[in-house]
Amino acid sequence: MSVNTTKSQQFIGLLAWLALLFVVAAVGSLGSLNAPNFYAELSVPSWAPPGWLFGPVWTTLYTMMAIASWLIWREYGFSATSKRAHLANFVQLALNMLWSWLFFAWYFGAVSFIEIVFLWLAIVLTIIQFWRLNRVAAVLLVPYLAWVSFAAVLNFSIWQLNPGVL
Repeated sequence: MSVNTTKSQQFIGLLAWLALLFVVAAVGSLGSLNAPNFYAELSVPSWAPPGWLFGPVWTTLYTMMAIASWLIWREYGFSATSKRAHLANFVQLALNMLWSWLFFAWYFGAVSFIEIVFLWLAIVLTIIQFWRLNRVAAVLLVPYLAWVSFAAVLNFSIWQLNPGVL
């Protein structure tokens, strides 16, 4: 099945997906406004990346997530065929937004770790759903899954190294 759209509609669709993903990023980043100072004060494992790396990595990942979402939309729209894929995608986006608030704004180490596990599962489900419709879209989410896997281990380690703070 393919949605019949013109090239200009496809371009507008891509811009809409990029805008949506950058709104998700912005809402999440509001929860981490104090992240640079807070991260600098935490005890972190020796393998933790420097704080400046998170922005470029997330910008790249959000862009790839937008393109993956757009590929599904471009081919299937919001049809019954793509309903599960879009639902899984929107769930993982909501969980993605929430994590920064839990960790950086509300200092919930244990809760943020549990939440990131659910985020990881939601990303896996999204990849599975995307794979059934468009393999390129699914593969575009693999670096995101890898980064969230790393982030989950980092979240756990920081939580354990900072009792009473997180």
